[in-house]
Amino acid sequence: MSETEMSESFDVDLFVIGGGSGGVRAARIAAGHGARVMLAEEYRVGGTCVIRGCVPKKLMVYAGRFTDEFEDAAGFGWHLETPRFDWAVLKRSRDAEVARLEGIYGRNLAGAGVEVVADRAVIEDPHTVRLVHADRTVRARFILIATGAKPVREPLIPGAELAIDSNGVFELETQPERILVVGGGYIAVEFAGVFASLGSKTTLLHRGTSLLRGFDPEIADALGEAYAKRMDLRLGQTVERLERDGSAIRATLNGGESLTVDCVLVATGRRPNVAGLGLERVGIDLDERGAIPVEADSRTRVPSIYAVGDVNGRAALTPVAIREGHAFADTVFGNKPWCVDHRLIATAVFSTPEIGVIGHNEDVARRCYGEIDVYKASFRPMKATLSGRDERVIMKILVDRASDRVVGVHVLGTDAGEIIQAVGIAVTMGATKADFDRTIAVHPTLGEELVTMRTPFVVKHPVGVG
Repeated sequence: MSETEMSESFDVDLFVIGGGSGGVRAARIAAGHGARVMLAEEYRVGGTCVIRGCVPKKLMVYAGRFTDEFEDAAGFGWHLETPRFDWAVLKRSRDAEVARLEGIYGRNLAGAGVEVVADRAVIEDPHTVRLVHADRTVRARFILIATGAKPVREPLIPGAELAIDSNGVFELETQPERILVVGGGYIAVEFAGVFASLGSKTTLLHRGTSLLRGFDPEIADALGEAYAKRMDLRLGQTVERLERDGSAIRATLNGGESLTVDCVLVATGRRPNVAGLGLERVGIDLDERGAIPVEADSRTRVPSIYAVGDVNGRAALTPVAIREGHAFADTVFGNKPWCVDHRLIATAVFSTPEIGVIGHNEDVARRCYGEIDVYKASFRPMKATLSGRDERVIMKILVDRASDRVVGVHVLGTDAGEIIQAVGIAVTMGATKADFDRTIAVHPTLGEELVTMRTPFVVKHPVGVG
């Protein structure tokens, strides 16, 4: 920072644009380091995760899981009356929990000394932010952009306005009897699983030939097989147009077939939320994905402006945004510089069954390391032996043969997200296959398979060899 900037008078040390997980964490940590912090949020504090993403979605996932539990109980001697699901009760309880968490976020910010303003903020220059509704400007030593991402509806088709996006799911007052979910990513997959489990006649339609691009193909294909038993799964198809059909919606597909449903959910992706921020005024150009390019420390090309979370396009995950926000505040205000390591990030898809992943899939591991060993287990879980449910658990461990280091773990099955969180610690620490092998199993559990696989299932060779 130049001497001129150091001598200037600022209203605050940090102005945060966006009250999601990354922005809130940065604001609180910076305030804890003694910074004067102001945060602007034009909707509700908590961001996508708390208000219209991870938290309310996971509560809906939990609701859907009871369907299988009720069915499985008979095999264990339970005699239950026919269960009845009440959408209104779930919505009321879910919304109350979201409001509770929103209140906690607000109180935590206030307790940290952060000034929160309910307003839209736009950047005027490298040190000035304008509050649109209040029509006033704030001078800040540093500006942090933490505006997240928003759903996109692509491609645009006739009648697209009849569909909802993932935000709209949480506004549905009644449960749709028939729903068409368009998309093949984790958001589409998760919501399709939720609606199918809750009893809606569900169609999941994706233009690609398999679900979950970027995930391990074997795991993704296995999930597709499981979903084909739960819903109408249509791959390699597209929607050409949507039309009103009385109180319903008629979706015409690329082959001429039409589907009549009560709701169409388009979940084809998300895009960094940067429209109207004023980036052009300070010379910040977007990358090819529409994200704000940043350095390892989340700094943009403008020294006084940083960007964390989904808006920078590095990894659209709440825990990543939180870590980036924390690192930014420690580095800039706490004299404790550090950067987030984005190389190994554990993640989960809360489908039914779940997927948990850390590290590379086979193709990427082969490109990165050449020779790898693949350890794999596919088995029927113990619970299914009495419930009679037709399900399989798949686990894969990918090992760099040269170093014996575990470079990827993939799990498909019940509680895969919980399993991968624990495994992620070991993999992040650089655990080897030998470390896994000398770990004593907890029996009987699903996770014990991860420490009892001894023989490589497939031997992979370097690209272009063999």
